[in-house]
Amino acid sequence: MSGMQFADIGGVSLHFRQRGAAPRLVLLHEMGGSLESWDGLIHCLPDDLPVLRYDMRGHGRSEKIRGAFAMRDALDDLLGLLDRVGAREPVVLAGMAVGAAVALHFAVLHPERVAGVVACAPATGVPLERREMVLALAERAEREGMRWLVDGDMLPATWPQALRGNMEVFDDFRGRHLANDPASYAATWRMLVAADFSDIPERITCPALVLAGSLDPARPPAVHAAFAARMSRGRCITLESGHFMAVQTPDLVAEAMAPLLATPG
Repeated sequence: MSGMQFADIGGVSLHFRQRGAAPRLVLLHEMGGSLESWDGLIHCLPDDLPVLRYDMRGHGRSEKIRGAFAMRDALDDLLGLLDRVGAREPVVLAGMAVGAAVALHFAVLHPERVAGVVACAPATGVPLERREMVLALAERAEREGMRWLVDGDMLPATWPQALRGNMEVFDDFRGRHLANDPASYAATWRMLVAADFSDIPERITCPALVLAGSLDPARPPAVHAAFAARMSRGRCITLESGHFMAVQTPDLVAEAMAPLLATPG
């Protein structure tokens, strides 16, 4: 099975792309992203590696979010999609930002399905003192759309000039984020605010690689190193990259995750 496909998972249409048979690697994009966020990384991976990537609920070509949305819904989407494509053996989950948060939670809830986790600049919860502010941002996105956020705060803070050598990649990323459904984006933000990360690192039993970006002011490497240190089989590597490292420096991400893909578990 290969190419672009759609699957109804629990009454929600998910758009996915599969390379090869039952996947060994599953890719989960950032909030506001899509499966295209992994285009650069795919070209850096071995051609014979079976890979599954998908638009998470509310993103890309997947069905948009209306009403309540929780972390458990995102985990059920992933579980249903793995069953749909016949992933019977444990897989390596690689996620970026919010996608990494979903991967980490999934590894806790379904450890028998996960051989390893690669968490690129993972979202690790919203501190209590910032929750009111984040919820206000979600409300504003829902009310005013995406442009004020993408150009006014997100890209200046997460994509430094030092990483803008390839403007075609930058412009593609910007365009896809501007095209987001504001209600789904806001719902994903609220999902992250409500998610409980308090003991996630301690409950992960599989090998876990946390990748930090030295050029990422949103989540400095020290934060990720401390998070990885709480895992029994976790480690942290700092790359010369930014917050959206799989898009900005896919070659560095592929190199860092290669040992885990070669010997998962």
